Amino acid sequence: MAVETPCIDFLKKEIIDLKEKRGAAIMAHYYQIPEIQDIADYIGDSLALARIAATLPNEVIVMCGVHFMGETAKILCPEKIVLEPDSEAGCSLADSCPADEFKKFVDSHPDYTVISYVNTSAGVKALTDIVVTSGNALAIVETFEKDAKIIFGPDRNLGNYINSLTGRNMILWDGACHVHEKFSVDKILDLKKRYPKAEILVHPECTAPVRLLADKTGSTAVLLDYARKSDSKEFIVATESGILHQMCKECPDKTFIPAPPSDSVCSCNECAYMKLNTLEKLRDCLKNMAPSIEIEKAIAERARRPIERMLELSSK
Repeated sequence: MAVETPCIDFLKKEIIDLKEKRGAAIMAHYYQIPEIQDIADYIGDSLALARIAATLPNEVIVMCGVHFMGETAKILCPEKIVLEPDSEAGCSLADSCPADEFKKFVDSHPDYTVISYVNTSAGVKALTDIVVTSGNALAIVETFEKDAKIIFGPDRNLGNYINSLTGRNMILWDGACHVHEKFSVDKILDLKKRYPKAEILVHPECTAPVRLLADKTGSTAVLLDYARKSDSKEFIVATESGILHQMCKECPDKTFIPAPPSDSVCSCNECAYMKLNTLEKLRDCLKNMAPSIEIEKAIAERARRPIERMLELSSK
């Protein structure tokens, strides 16, 4: 185990002291750097973070993730202060679906139910009937009749995955996550040759050819739970490599191999947006109480309904 430097120890103490002073809760996604995951009060995928944010008693929430996650927390907790360490921590998938363009798309398909992935802006959520995450999308889509007219956005890969499992023909917005689209079938197969006993874990935002290699397809939380329970000792993981930190912590007797991107010699695939958050930025946002997330009231109120509907269905 690596020995932490005095600088990191001091930063962590500063963050803990400021957190207590502000009455804040620190939330972190599985894709954050290990140091932020380790100091967070709550860690999880998008569904878990949304559920937790809706029930927190703290007056201040620091969302260590990307901007849409902070927006979701603010929508659910409009009376609270929601901070983000770096306001530039966006999301390529959310950016692939501008609200004005999505509105035109929705308006061109009247009488369709709009299901939007949580990886979207507040403006897109405000145009939506129900929000889903990768962890609950299949179950929520299945609550609708087989012949229901559905628009699913913005992730075409997740939408195609659900269509393939359900036999549906949802109309899909043509968006994608730049991280999950980069995984290479050839590179994963090369890893499989080196680790023939390894199971392949794949996020549903990956392309269909990559999903076909999977022993298990699911959200980060689902893949983590599968790794805990599996008898296998080796896993090739095709999602953002930040999840490997929790996998290694919770399954120290198992080996996790990150699937590499197709366009790099790097051994792992990282989201540059997720990695913008650092301990220094986390400290500074608690110190300065900024950047804070603000959402136009009318948009936030419209966006809240589909999120709450998701949480209601997910609790059943």
